[in-house]
Amino acid sequence: MCLKFIGHLCLIPYKNSLPLSITCQDDSGDEEPSTQSDKSQLHSSLKALTSKLNDLSTCNELIAKHGAALQRSLSELENLKLPAESGEKIKSVNERATLFRITSNAMINACRDFLDLAETHSRKWHRSLQYEREQRVRLEETIEQLAKQHNSLEGACWEVPGLTSNTTGVPNTPKGNVQAIKGEATEEDEETEYFDAMEDAPAFITVTADPKQHRRSGSNLSSASGGLPDDWHLEDSFHSSQESNHESKHKELIPKKRRRSRIPDKPNYSLNLWSIMKNCIGKELSKIPMPVNFNEPLSMLQRLTEDLEYHALLDKAAKCESSIEQMCYIAAFSVSSYSTTVHRTAKPFNPLLGETFELDRLDDLGFRSICEQVSHHPPAAAHYVHSKNGWKLWQEITIASKFRGKYLSIMPLGDIHLEFHSSGNHYVWRKVTSTVHNIIVGKLWIDQSGDIEIINYKTKDKCQMKFSPYSYFSRDVARKVTGVVTDANEKAHYVLSGTWDEKMECAKIVQSNHGNSSAEGKQKTVYQTLLPKLLWKKYPLPENAENMYFFSEFALTLNEFDETIAPTDSRNRPDQRLMENGRWDEANVEKQRLEEKQRDVRRIREAEAVDALEEGNDYEGYQPLWFERKVDPYTGELICNYKGGYWECKESQDWACCPDIF
Repeated sequence: MCLKFIGHLCLIPYKNSLPLSITCQDDSGDEEPSTQSDKSQLHSSLKALTSKLNDLSTCNELIAKHGAALQRSLSELENLKLPAESGEKIKSVNERATLFRITSNAMINACRDFLDLAETHSRKWHRSLQYEREQRVRLEETIEQLAKQHNSLEGACWEVPGLTSNTTGVPNTPKGNVQAIKGEATEEDEETEYFDAMEDAPAFITVTADPKQHRRSGSNLSSASGGLPDDWHLEDSFHSSQESNHESKHKELIPKKRRRSRIPDKPNYSLNLWSIMKNCIGKELSKIPMPVNFNEPLSMLQRLTEDLEYHALLDKAAKCESSIEQMCYIAAFSVSSYSTTVHRTAKPFNPLLGETFELDRLDDLGFRSICEQVSHHPPAAAHYVHSKNGWKLWQEITIASKFRGKYLSIMPLGDIHLEFHSSGNHYVWRKVTSTVHNIIVGKLWIDQSGDIEIINYKTKDKCQMKFSPYSYFSRDVARKVTGVVTDANEKAHYVLSGTWDEKMECAKIVQSNHGNSSAEGKQKTVYQTLLPKLLWKKYPLPENAENMYFFSEFALTLNEFDETIAPTDSRNRPDQRLMENGRWDEANVEKQRLEEKQRDVRRIREAEAVDALEEGNDYEGYQPLWFERKVDPYTGELICNYKGGYWECKESQDWACCPDIF
């Protein structure tokens, strides 16, 4: 009975410690404990250790007590008159009991010494932990104070005459004023997105040729030009500016529906950014609970559809007879999708699983588009566009994002496919990385950087484009984009140049040769070109755009309410609609409700998967409503393709198949 009691008593501390170890774990792994939580956890740990110490003391007393009783019992047995053989056995048992008592005492003494040592170090660790906690609190307060001071100094700096900035907050200061803002450039560490100008120097040099001279000496032209300059017969189509295209488009295509041209002005809400972002460093952006104060009243599906603002470039490309010339328009279109991001530093709403967005502009713009959120973790959206002007576009985009304290990197993953009906030309490319700078301190500004390779899988033509990251020390224009269009034999035909926020131009190559090696040891190609032609130019922003989230005329129409759309459409999302109407407090409450509703649905789906596994059945999981996964024949990757049915359901207004997500 005594041994059972001792065994049960020795198990008590381990049973009590189990819930403690479980409660200390964070399921998400994303949240850092607060100061109050740290103190509570520390007190619980100390309490558990004290309980274990008391239990060991009790065990010590019991072992000593029962060991002495056992020794006395054996001594009494030795004094009894028993046969000689029994006496020898009792003596042997007595000796073993003595050895057991000595060993137990040694173990108990070692445990006592260990506990004394642990208690001493525990006090030392507690003092160290308390010191580190106080240092962290002081550091946070200091950084927050520095952020406020930096904002004040920055405001005062730009009020000084002679110092100007461009619309994105990127310094645009003459070389004589280097010291005025040099500190901002030198604060970046090894993870910065700033680079030295020499690192981003283009791999080629462009020289404009005299057209008259080359008409007289056409026989000396390189074969890389693709022919004599007289075949530069796209002059008429290249020469027309995008502004004239915009005007002619409105003259030729009279819209049947009057579109809205403004939304309610953005409220002036103050927000302590640091208090929200300080615990988010290194975490996935989609897992951070963000208030609508950081958003704009559009969803990611609507932002994806906004890439079609310059769809006229694809309409022009469909009329091109040459695939090389067609590639120039495709390249300009791939750049045009970034033009609105120069001012748009707010994040769009993360779509709920099953959320959709349609844009039916077949009557006035000649195309219609459908998007669906096909995955939640990781967030992925499928998109399909059909145009009656001879092309179709589809893509599945997954957004990967990381917050690194000084900047936020957004990496779109997935291929964009574009196919023309008449020629069968099939183009594939990917998006570049977007970086939002000055997340904590200073004015937010956005930059695009990376390379885009557009491939025509039918003719093997390629276009290599480079988005140069911003560098304070570079002499080049900010937001610069350069590119070269080559055929299947890698002969260069056109040089592209411009900026992703303003315009893109195209120049025909009439001669090319390899120049001398640069300082880095790389040999640069010199392209001699004709005068450049304008491919694309950004539309001007509407009046009062700064108070309407810097939306373009096209973006202002995206969230316009329509009674005929699906119940899962982003325009029916209540938190987004409340935010657009300026009711941000109500929008935050509604946003939390929708996110919790989505979590409940996910828990039910996970429970169904577990039940199916236990029963030995297959569990299909979530399947998109309007898209289906297939292997892409060009890239060999799984991609969500539009399977049809949406526009038929809209025509009959039968939305019974749509889930209840709002």
